[in-house]
Amino acid sequence: MAEYCRPAELGEALDLLAGGGWRILAGGTDLYPANAARDRLPGAVLDITGLDGLDGIGKQDGFWRIGAATRWSSLIGADLPPAFDGLKQAAAQIGAVQVQNMATIGGNLCNASPAADGVPVLLGLDARIEMASARGYREMPLAEFITGVRRTALAPDEIVTAVRIPDPGPAARSHFLKLGTRSYLVISIAMVHVMLIADPPGRVADARIAIGACSPVACRLSALERELIGHPFDTSLADRVREEHFAPLSPIDDVRATAAYRLEAAREMTRRAIAAIVAGGGRR
Repeated sequence: MAEYCRPAELGEALDLLAGGGWRILAGGTDLYPANAARDRLPGAVLDITGLDGLDGIGKQDGFWRIGAATRWSSLIGADLPPAFDGLKQAAAQIGAVQVQNMATIGGNLCNASPAADGVPVLLGLDARIEMASARGYREMPLAEFITGVRRTALAPDEIVTAVRIPDPGPAARSHFLKLGTRSYLVISIAMVHVMLIADPPGRVADARIAIGACSPVACRLSALERELIGHPFDTSLADRVREEHFAPLSPIDDVRATAAYRLEAAREMTRRAIAAIVAGGGRR
């Protein structure tokens, strides 16, 4: 019989991980489907759902901290500033309500799927990943945490404890769009997250644009971000999106869409997301 442990304290969980051989279980919405053909989960299972301090959302020292075990449904209902509207929109499209009630933000990142709905949003929010082991704590940008398809920088003896997001400020507005073969319960063909900050004169002071499901790892469009800065925050802004801005992407042909379709979809969705923010449609 496979070993199972559900510790109540983080220190106990980290001591167990230090011994090696454990498979971490949180919401289980990725782990269970990946092992659907088996009659039980393989190997030793470390259930972290009982750990104190891994759940919840709060602000401290200029950062918003989202515990790694925070459910997507909790995030949807949280009182957060407009900069997080895109994150809430993404959360509302992660499976059905039953999945949102179980799936965790940390699990979405650790699974490291190219189509993980939370990744482009958190990438656009400049999120940092907080990790712990018996050796201590460390932190790194999300852009460095996910290293490839289903690969992360997380060591075998580490656990993700939180996502830390620098407060974008009250002027930040965001919008998220997802394209699939249907509206819900679908793997993404392409995803777009846009965050814009306008200065008092009405020009773009900051722009962050991230695309998911169009490359092995979600990607920021830095050239387009630079293009938008300094321009009027009005309906002409979406017209500045050009084909060359999407050169960093490397979409594939698969059963859901062709690479060419993904690129065209990403361009159009970026224009729509920018237009939605300018029109005031970024607020849920």
